[in-house]
Amino acid sequence: MTTPELLSDFGAAPPAARAADASSYLLWDLPLRVFHWSLVAAVTVAVVTGELGGAWMPWHGRAGLVIVGLLVFRLAWGIVGSATSRFTQFAPRPAALLAYVRGRWRGVGHNPLGALAVFALLALLAAQAATGLFGNDDIAFAGPLNHLVGDETGDRVTGWHRLLATGLLALLVLHLAAIAFHVLVKRHRLIRPMITGRQRAEPGVPLPRRVSAGRFGLIGAVALAAAVVVTISGTDRAPAVVPAAARVAAVPAAAPASAPAPSPAW
Repeated sequence: MTTPELLSDFGAAPPAARAADASSYLLWDLPLRVFHWSLVAAVTVAVVTGELGGAWMPWHGRAGLVIVGLLVFRLAWGIVGSATSRFTQFAPRPAALLAYVRGRWRGVGHNPLGALAVFALLALLAAQAATGLFGNDDIAFAGPLNHLVGDETGDRVTGWHRLLATGLLALLVLHLAAIAFHVLVKRHRLIRPMITGRQRAEPGVPLPRRVSAGRFGLIGAVALAAAVVVTISGTDRAPAVVPAAARVAAVPAAAPASAPAPSPAW
C-alpha cells in the first residue's frame, strides 16, 4: 500500500485515488455506517463511565440503553437492510471458512473470520446489555429492570455483567488488532469504506445482488429500536438501591425479652 492509498483509507483520498474510485461500489449503506460509529461511541462511554463508577453510573446506564437500541436496530437491519447488511449475505459457512484458510476465498464485505468476529461481538454486546438491565452496583444505581428480579438474582446477574465486561474488552482489543493487521500488513483498505461506504471492486469478484430495504424498512427498524428503549425505560419504577449495610442498619433491633412477671404470693 502506498502512502496515498493509506491516506485514502482514512478518508483523505488524493485526486488519483478519487479517479480510481470511479469503479467503486457501495459496500456499506449509510444506516449501517451510522450504526457502526454510534455503537463505537456508546461502547466507549459505557466502558469509561463503568470504570469511573460513582456519579458516572447514570451515564453508564444511559449508554447501555443506547447500546440496546442500536443492537435492536442492527438485528432488524440485518434482516431487511441492504444486501451487504443482511446476515444471510455474510454468515460464515464451513465451505467459505475452509476456502479462506486455504487462501481461495474471494468476496466482498466481511471475510469468513471477520464475519465470525462480528457475530461474536454482537452476541457478547447483547449479553452484556441484557445483564446490565437487571443488575445493580449495590450502592446507588440499578438497571431499569432490576426491580423485576430478587436481590439474589440481581447480584448474580451483576456478577455476570462484570465477567462479560472483561471478555468484551478482550474481544474489542482483538478486533482492533485484527484491523491494524489487515490495514498495515495485508494492505487491505478497511477504514475508508466504513466512512464513505464505497470500495473498489476487484476484477472477477462476484458482487451481491442489490437489495434495498427502502424507506419503510428503515423507518420500521428505527421505530422498533426506539419502541424497545422507551418500553424498557418506562418500566423503571423502582427506588434507588439501598446499600446492604444500610438495609441491615435499618432493621430495628429485636426488643429484649421481658422479664417474667413475679409469681403472686399465695
